[in-house]
Amino acid sequence: MDSTGSGEGDIRGLTGKLDYLQQLGIDIIWLQPVYVSPQNDNGYDVADYCQINPEFGTMADFDELMEGVQSRGMHLMLDIVVNHSSTEHRWFQASKSSKDNPYRDYYIWKDPKPDGGPPNNWQSKFGGSAWQYDEGTGQYFLTLFDKTQADLNWENPAVREEVVKLMKFWADKGVSGFRMDVINLISKNQAFPDDDGSVLPGDGRRYYTDGPRVHEYVKGLYEQVYGPYNAITVGEMSSTTLEHCLRYSNPDEKEFSMTFNFHHLKVDYPNGQKWELMPYDFEALKSLLSRWQQGMQEGGGWNALFFNNHDQPRALSRFADDGRYRVESAKMLATTLHGLQGTPYVYQGEEIGMPNPHWTDMSELRDIESRNMYGILLERGKTPEEAMDIIRERSRDNSRTPMQWNDSPQAGFTTGTPWIKVDERYQEINVQQQLADPNSILHHYRKLIGLRKSLAVLTDGRYERLDEGHPQVFAYARLSDKETLVVVSNFSGQPATFTLPESFAEAALAGKSYELLIANTEMVPELGTEMRLSPYASCMWVIN
Repeated sequence: MDSTGSGEGDIRGLTGKLDYLQQLGIDIIWLQPVYVSPQNDNGYDVADYCQINPEFGTMADFDELMEGVQSRGMHLMLDIVVNHSSTEHRWFQASKSSKDNPYRDYYIWKDPKPDGGPPNNWQSKFGGSAWQYDEGTGQYFLTLFDKTQADLNWENPAVREEVVKLMKFWADKGVSGFRMDVINLISKNQAFPDDDGSVLPGDGRRYYTDGPRVHEYVKGLYEQVYGPYNAITVGEMSSTTLEHCLRYSNPDEKEFSMTFNFHHLKVDYPNGQKWELMPYDFEALKSLLSRWQQGMQEGGGWNALFFNNHDQPRALSRFADDGRYRVESAKMLATTLHGLQGTPYVYQGEEIGMPNPHWTDMSELRDIESRNMYGILLERGKTPEEAMDIIRERSRDNSRTPMQWNDSPQAGFTTGTPWIKVDERYQEINVQQQLADPNSILHHYRKLIGLRKSLAVLTDGRYERLDEGHPQVFAYARLSDKETLVVVSNFSGQPATFTLPESFAEAALAGKSYELLIANTEMVPELGTEMRLSPYASCMWVIN
């Protein structure tokens, strides 16, 4: 929400929407970077970790936000970006000034190869080499993301001390938690070898993902910040493994409260390639969600549950129907996610069923990754139309268009010109309209959030998949000693028939009563061995 007419959301705009967030029922607000930044990567390129970007307000505005959050019994989680900083940060400016500057070792500098090329063949996540050459000192510095995002050298104890210091600064201001951006990339293989491609995708990630000292570093943060401040933490884990996430999130390990992993959001990447298109693999989606549910449960870990975030296209457009069955689809995805074990995350606009916007031209997009990749796709031989089709499906800007508050101009987000276009469907998809409709997607989310807080089985129940590879249906149970929860969702635009496994039905239903907790359709099937489901139908029952 923009409180000034600048066209950009700001802190006071958020403060003005705290009552709405409280009514939604959430406990914690995850606020993305609001630090001083040149905004080359939407604030994930931090130039000063302890100052508010003037575009978003002042430190007094932040303190007002904190007061409003705490007075409502809510909490604030800040996004912390410490794998890299902006090249405009004073540390980096000092680091590049000379080879013998005390800050030189805050970043990762390497000599060129004998031919003058980069130190190795690692690739940036945003395309091209992961190394940038500095003529002034004759060395390259590592940039795993944008060329203006220089990777910090966590081997240097001074860097680790700086990170602890900046996190304590925010914790002392009342922040209750931290979302740690790409935190599993902070420890690099110090040999910095070339990637020979023997392990796909051959871009160097195997030498810096879940690296040799990463758990040591995270434990250090826990000992000095997370533990003493009783902080709620979530680690964003790039290309990670279940085994590592068990270590990151098992309370006995004293690292994070929970982890984000992205395997289930790569089921439409052909051969793991993000910038190619294919229909999503439904069975892979179910199998991955089930594997992580069971694996984290058995190993004492904890999942962060999500289908949407600021780096992903809208799940509604990706895995369901954002047209004819938009309302049913949005409710179905919500019910499916909220029945799983873990902590659900609701990304802005998800709760009203915002779809991917309709992009007509590259000039409408702001995301640096999308702009870089458009050029790379053309270099690879794609036509402008083919490249644009891929960008439409994959761009991070799909999730970044302004929140749609009402049907007034610019969806009530700003009185000025928005920094990125508002989706044209805001007049029929907005908060004001859905607050007035008791059957809206928004009220469905409110009910699901209420169930999360009232049913113990949603927290503690073990997970069991029930659908056995059904081509349309995802069904699972959550089981505890006292009750059983069953979720059945039709992920297709066609009616589906689903049969509960006979052994499960006999054990779970024999001599017991059940109650429908929530559904997104008036044609609710009876919970039994054979059920008929309408398109995108989703139901949740509890058996006592």
